[in-house]
Amino acid sequence: MADAVPSSVPAPVRPRERFLVFGAPEITQAEIDEVVATLKSGWIGTGPKTARFQSDFAAYKGVPAAAAVSSATAALHLCMVARDLQPGDEVITTALTFCATANAVLHAGGTPVIADIDPVTGNLDPADVRRKITPRTKALLPVHLAGRSCDMDALGAIARDHGLWMIEDCAHAIETQWRGQHAGTFGDFGCFSFYVTKNVVTGEGGMVIARRQEDLDRIRILALHGMSRDAWKRFSDSGYKHYSVVECGFKNNLTDLQASIGLHQLARVEASWRRRQQIWRAYDAALAGLPIGLPAPTAAHEKHAYHLYQVRIDPQRCGVERDAFLDRMTAHGIGVGVHYLSLAEHPYYQRELGWKPESCPHALAFGRETVSLPLTPKLTDADVADVVEAVRRSLAG
Repeated sequence: MADAVPSSVPAPVRPRERFLVFGAPEITQAEIDEVVATLKSGWIGTGPKTARFQSDFAAYKGVPAAAAVSSATAALHLCMVARDLQPGDEVITTALTFCATANAVLHAGGTPVIADIDPVTGNLDPADVRRKITPRTKALLPVHLAGRSCDMDALGAIARDHGLWMIEDCAHAIETQWRGQHAGTFGDFGCFSFYVTKNVVTGEGGMVIARRQEDLDRIRILALHGMSRDAWKRFSDSGYKHYSVVECGFKNNLTDLQASIGLHQLARVEASWRRRQQIWRAYDAALAGLPIGLPAPTAAHEKHAYHLYQVRIDPQRCGVERDAFLDRMTAHGIGVGVHYLSLAEHPYYQRELGWKPESCPHALAFGRETVSLPLTPKLTDADVADVVEAVRRSLAG
């Protein structure tokens, strides 16, 4: 594994020969060989490798079982369907998240309610959550933004005080811990993403863990058309199995082709985390003297997943608008991201739910200033040096 970039990063040769794609995953020969073996096996849909991936993921999280699904969005949706969310039921979530978080609530028939963020961490503000609770509130949906845990002590107390169930959106937080406990194990459900930019990759895919086995069993049924348990085994070498449709389910299953990639990604999860930690610390050191906002330090009682390295581009401090900075970084051959605009900035939610951006001022400011820099274990030290130099040049004009 390559060493971290020193604090005095030399200027790289310009321009880059190849554009540095944001979030490009590290795919090794082990994944390629596993996919080829799966293709040769003839079983490329949901099958034994998906079952193994579920088992390995559950072991990593220290829980009895897990359910693999087609995406984290599907995971969130299925959790709410499994708990019979009803029209008019409200689910409180953060204003600073990907649209899938709110959309899953809407698809399940509920009403998303957004609360503001802590301006330092970017995570859900427990004080504003308390202010948003009504008699219709049924659940909390915290998002562990960028891999940093929400304040699970405070949010857990709110859930207990008001009799709410909780779904943790852990799309960024596979490795995350709060006071030694894994993200996704505090609430009733934990939902994880294996999208191509995530810390464990299957291309598309997700996973659910649940406090109650009956919830997980129902999610597995709902994810595969509502067919009775283990219906995927009906074409196995043990003989045809008849199935019964017991619910009106969905098509949200993960395939063995995807699981073939995930098995080896998961086996390297801690090694990949250590490399991202090296890169994170290199960014901290190299960018410390620049007029940009850097991520808040990680507290001693939490394990950060180091999923997104977000800098803040305040035009008054930096002398450049955030979107102009994005364009300059791209011109220097560096892919960047925005995670995220406040949900209330999007016209759909303004039109359909009446959300106003100024209702969550901290999320509004964060969303208009944030830029995510490349952070994957695939990055070389030279790549990291290029990113740092591009930041410097983009600030200078």
